[in-house]
Formats: sequence, C-alpha cells, structure tokens
Amino acid sequence: MKYVSTRGFEGRFTAEEAIIMGIAPDGGLFVPESIPVLSDDDIEQMKNMSFCEISARVLSKYMDDFTEDELLGYTREAYSEEKWGEDPVPLVQLNSYNDREYILELWHGPTCAFKDVALQLLPHLMTASIRKTGESKKICILTATSGDTGKAALEGFKDLPGTEIIVFYPTGGVSEAQKLQMVTTTGDNTHVIAVNGCFDDAQTGVKKIFADEAFNEELLSKGIKLSSANSINWGRLAPQIAYYVYSYIELLRREKITKGESINIVVPTGNFGNILAAWFAKQMGIPVHRLICASNRNKVLCDFFSSGKYDRNREFYKTSSPSMDILISSNLERLLYEITDKDPDKVKDWMNKLNTEGVYKVDPQTLKRMQMLFVGGFADETGVSKTILDVYDRTDNIVDTHTAVGFNIYNRYHGRSGDECKTVFASTASPFKFSAAVMDAIKGEGFSRDKSIEEVITELSDESGLPIPDAIKDLSSKPVLHKDVIEKEDMEAKVRSILLG
Repeated sequence: MKYVSTRGFEGRFTAEEAIIMGIAPDGGLFVPESIPVLSDDDIEQMKNMSFCEISARVLSKYMDDFTEDELLGYTREAYSEEKWGEDPVPLVQLNSYNDREYILELWHGPTCAFKDVALQLLPHLMTASIRKTGESKKICILTATSGDTGKAALEGFKDLPGTEIIVFYPTGGVSEAQKLQMVTTTGDNTHVIAVNGCFDDAQTGVKKIFADEAFNEELLSKGIKLSSANSINWGRLAPQIAYYVYSYIELLRREKITKGESINIVVPTGNFGNILAAWFAKQMGIPVHRLICASNRNKVLCDFFSSGKYDRNREFYKTSSPSMDILISSNLERLLYEITDKDPDKVKDWMNKLNTEGVYKVDPQTLKRMQMLFVGGFADETGVSKTILDVYDRTDNIVDTHTAVGFNIYNRYHGRSGDECKTVFASTASPFKFSAAVMDAIKGEGFSRDKSIEEVITELSDESGLPIPDAIKDLSSKPVLHKDVIEKEDMEAKVRSILLG
C-alpha cells in the first residue's frame, strides 16, 4: 500500500513515511492509492474479535509493512484496561424500548475525548515507523488544537524518547477544563502555547510552518524533522476508521441488524476528520445509509453540503462546543480528492482559492456525489442546550455539548425523513470536560455562574451518578507549567526558539 498527495505530488510513499512526514511535500494530505475492502471472511471473523483485534485488522489493510500481530501488540498497549477500562469504546443502546439509537462512547481514554483513540496509538505507530525507515532525526510533533487534540497528543507523546511536542491553542477558544488539562501537562518534551486568535489562526500558522521550505531545511540540518498529530496526519486518521467498523460489528453481534443492513452514523465535526473516518469505513464495505454531518453555529460545512460553496469569509463564533469552532475543515480535502475520481488539479485549484480568496465552489457533479451520502445540519446554542436536557429526560444519559449537536441535527433529520435505520451517534467527549455548559442546560442558564470548576464537576457527578474521571479531578490545584501567550504572526519564531534556542 502506497500513499500519494491530494495535490498531485509525483512521489509515492509508504505508510511509515506518510506517518513520519504528516503532510505531503506539496502541502497536500496523504491518502492511500486505493481503499482496501473488508471481505466476508473479515466480517465473520470480526464477530469474535475484541476492539483491539478489530482495530489491528483494519489497520493492517492500510499498513501492509506492519504485520497484523505487530499492530495487535500496539493496539493492546494503547487501549489497555488500565487506561480505558474493560471496554475501550462501548456501544450503548439509549432506550430499552427503542432499538434505533446507539451511542458510541469514544471518551473513556486518559483525556476523556475521542482523540485518545488515535493519539494513544499514534506514538506506537510513529516510533515503529522511525525504526522501520531508519530515521535518525528527532521528531517534533507540531499541532494546533481546538481543545481535545492538544491534551490527547501531549498525553501520548510526553517523555517519549526522540520527540518534542509543541501544541498551539486559541486563547479563549477552549473550555476551562480543556485549557487546564493542557497547561498543567508535565513532561520534559512538552510545550503548550496560547495564540491570540481562533483555531483557524493556529491551524493556518502550523500549516505555514510545514510549508516553509527554508525553515524545514534548517531544522533538518540540525537533526530535527517536523510531523503532526492533527488528523491531517494519516496515522491519526486511520485508527478512527476502526471504531466505526467496530460499531457495525457490535450491532451484528447483538443481532440488532442483519448482515448487509445499512446504518446511519451521526458525527459532530469541525475539521472533518472524524466523519471522514466513517466515510472510509463505508468505502471498506460497512453498509452506511447516511453520514450525518453535525455543525454548531460555525456552520461552514452545513452550508457547503447544501450549496457546494465553501466560504470561510464569515463571522466566527465561540460556542459551548469549542472543538467544532472551526471555519477551515482541513480533512475535507481528502474527501474532495476521492469523490472527484482522484483529480489533484481540481483539489489544488480549490485549495488555492480557499487560501487566497477564502472561498471556492465545487462543480455540480461533485456536489451531487456528496449529497447522495452526507446530510448536513447545524445547531445554535439554544438548540444545543435544549437537546442536552431532552436527551437526559428521554434516555437518562447526559451528553456533552458536541454530542448534543449531533443529536439535535439527527432529531430534525429523522422527523423530516422518517428514516428508521439503526443509528450510531459518535459521542466525542465526556460531559465533565464541558461541565458548566452541561449543568446550565440541565438546571437552567446561569446555574454554574460564580462556581468553581470543581464545584460544577461535583454537581454533575451527583446529578448523573457518574464518577469524576481521573483526568478531570483537581484540575485547578495542579501547577500551571505552560504560560506563554503569543500573536499568530509569532508562531514560527516560537517554534524556532524552542527547537533551535
């Protein structure tokens, strides 16, 4: 299996090279030359497999330079019971009387967010790739975060020999729990910097650093190579495909569906990586009827799937679902490459227009292909709050703000369409990471005002009956180790000072 760039760079790369590099030399994203398909035998065998085993099988289809046994060793380490509990990604039926709705809880890892699924595994894939390719340079993981990726990456890479990790996050653009999780991170190789601006400013700054050939050559001459932990890195995206395959297998295993019966998958998304992983699962043979792309008030994706026009020239909103507060959805580039029959010229033209003008419009054929599978929708802040309360009243489950966005869009879609397909909701974060917004939704606006984060978290635990996750306990009492705040124009200079002194 070789990997190519969405923008047509003529080289072909191994999975190991793609994982180490993170982004293609021409600024494009790596994609597999072809998408592997799960055989009937694969599906039958998976019915008797654990999540770790299913994950290894799926990854082996994309990373054939690794043996399945080798990958299984990595998944067992990454998803150990010590870190995740007995079931790493439980599929929970929401109502005993309704067998249509299932929630895939992706937040039982060490930082309470779905990013852990990939970012506990990526360091294993990264270090193995370094070993297999004979790479001798220090790898610097450079990433921007809208809240969850940062801490999950820090937790995965801290104190890992031969690496440094630098995380940029937007000031005021993450929840208090997300911020405290990041700035209290220990580890001699960790660096967390706030950027005055929004996530798109931080993400654009990181992309510019990757694209600066002179700076990268200077780093290489000093024995340092940049890589990424964002979902622009194929090694971050591929592990996410596995949990959608797993959810389908679980429904088969429980006899909730018959083989070949289509399901819906609902994904709250901003950067388009998590829902793209579901798309790859469909291409591998998992029968999916609709992929429901749920946006918050920053509804650039919703508008795109409706009109075919991608326009980031709009007001940016800070919301209660900050991991989705994004106007430039990087992973959309991979989808566009695939559904244009792998046309890098079209993709390159659209991405250039996005970079220079902030807007592009796809052709009618491309739009039609997207609309055959994707359903887009958005929820405002009032809708998110009402949905948290509705899900709690209806199912006795408390969901975080991002997952609530997904339920909001699905409820309207179901009412409109009458679609009775079994539906899997990707639950992307623990409600404890957004405790103030969740408790305000349940108890009334302003309930959390003037209360400490610990008080609100305790009240959420009392209300829900859920234990407070270790990753969330006593955040305010931990020492703040990362205090730097910079302007977006100073990001490269900051990386230079960290890596080169």
